[in-house]
Amino acid sequence: MLTLALSKGRIFEETASVLAKAGIKPLEDPEQSRKLIIATSNPEVRLIIVRASDVPTYVQFGAADFGVAGLDILLEKGSEGLYVPLDLGIARCRMAVAVREGFDYLAAVRQGSRLRVATKYVNCAREHFANKGVHIDTIHLYGSMELAPLVGLADAIVDLVSTGNTLRANHLVEVESIAEISARLIVNQAAFKRKRESIKPLLDLWST
Repeated sequence: MLTLALSKGRIFEETASVLAKAGIKPLEDPEQSRKLIIATSNPEVRLIIVRASDVPTYVQFGAADFGVAGLDILLEKGSEGLYVPLDLGIARCRMAVAVREGFDYLAAVRQGSRLRVATKYVNCAREHFANKGVHIDTIHLYGSMELAPLVGLADAIVDLVSTGNTLRANHLVEVESIAEISARLIVNQAAFKRKRESIKPLLDLWST
């Protein structure tokens, strides 16, 4: 039995279309079902539905043999104990720094100001600004990131940006791109050794 860890939403939908090519189809829609373990048309493959940020943890500790996780999560949490063989090229976006309209970001950075940065990517933000020699105080938020600069909670945010529509709607502007983000296939290292014959055909499917 192979266990694949997925999160709901865009990653699930785009992964499901690839699995379908191998004749593997979920027997239930996770958006409609309350079940967290979903059988597939292949009795040797099952899905577990977890939060996107938890996918690497389930794979790392062997609760899932493999999974699909965004590069943003791997950058933030690390990839220890994981084999990351493929960039699946799905769920593309970028991690970026944004500020409210009218905020002189370049001057603030040049002057060595201590910036307040709101983000759920605390480690990524610290590393990015440390590389620029800029001191920051991080404010750990989980949602509504765009609100932080508007109410004076933060000078800047570090978040994922796709179209930029949400930034514009909230009078924010992107000032720096940190990393291009897409979903990666991740595999538990021990499972890859023990179940290589079962996993490799799926790896080959994704790599074509």
